[in-house]
Amino acid sequence: MASKVLDLIYWRNLATTGVVFTGLVVGLASLFQLSAITILSNLGLSIMAFTLPVRLLYKAMTVTRLNDGSHPFQSYLDEDHTLTDEDTVRMAEQMVLLIATAVSELKRLFFIDSIMDSVKFIVFLYLLTYVGVQANGLTLVMSGVICAFSLPLLYKLQQERIDKIIKAVQLLVEKITEMVDLVVSLAKPPPAPAPPPAPALKHKQKTK
Repeated sequence: MASKVLDLIYWRNLATTGVVFTGLVVGLASLFQLSAITILSNLGLSIMAFTLPVRLLYKAMTVTRLNDGSHPFQSYLDEDHTLTDEDTVRMAEQMVLLIATAVSELKRLFFIDSIMDSVKFIVFLYLLTYVGVQANGLTLVMSGVICAFSLPLLYKLQQERIDKIIKAVQLLVEKITEMVDLVVSLAKPPPAPAPPPAPALKHKQKTK
């Protein structure tokens, strides 16, 4: 499955990737004007408008003995897409692990386990407020699809330049992080001095 996704986003098969990319963009663009139910129903009707006449044509050819009675879509019907018990358990475990990890991370961020991580999270949420004003969720999904099909190919073609830019940004982020850590460490109150040890009691030696 992962290899098929990589083949799509790296345009290794131009025809397949072009059909998938065009279908996704057109479908998402249609959601701006029509509801999801309308689009799905029309898509289903479009598919049936092709498959039913072809099936009836092959059936008629079988009756007139122009073919051997083969099904035109038998190869698609023979594909096995059922999930075994092991696959189902593995997928359920992965979903539960992802949910548990997300909940733990959000709890750590909201309840300030690390000041720096929580500050970064606050900045991220603040930026999202501006993104929400300028665009809705559907626009973000369409932008994500376009980026998924364009950025990997762009990185493959311009890998050296992009690596240099990424390294420069990483160095800048590291310097800013060091400065913020320094400010936070200076703002912290100094630790309370430890109490002095209690004086040892001197035992008087008895003289005989």
